[in-house]
Amino acid sequence: MGLHKILKIVAGVLGIAGIIFLVMIITKGDEAIKAAAASGDTSSVDPMAYIAYITLFIVLFFVIVFVLKNLFSNTATLKNTLINVGAFLLLFLIAYFVFADGVETPMRDGKMLSEGGSKMVGAGLYLFYILIILAAGLMLLSGVKKMVKK
Repeated sequence: MGLHKILKIVAGVLGIAGIIFLVMIITKGDEAIKAAAASGDTSSVDPMAYIAYITLFIVLFFVIVFVLKNLFSNTATLKNTLINVGAFLLLFLIAYFVFADGVETPMRDGKMLSEGGSKMVGAGLYLFYILIILAAGLMLLSGVKKMVKK
């Protein structure tokens, strides 16, 4: 039996189980579920969450396996991937060490965001801005090249 048939059977079983648990949740009703959850009883929605977790882990497993399989099967692909990951890490390091500031910040729940945590958030935002600017610049450059060729 091939992998495709096995995956179809697993998908069918998970789909049927999900439908059964959804019907059980719908027949129980919103108010009963909310009242049970308020007292700490989440047993009516737990099976549906487990189905979602199982599906997520299966999908992640196969995505990781096939990405790694295809990545290591071609050295040119591996080289390009490593160059792109290195460029991304370089941009992150620039955003972290050059642009980001770390300041202890009080949060809404009364806790404090540490200086390091604040610097990581700032670095993430600056990295996002840098990537937006790069993407916009590359799109403009591509458009200009197409207009010049015509």
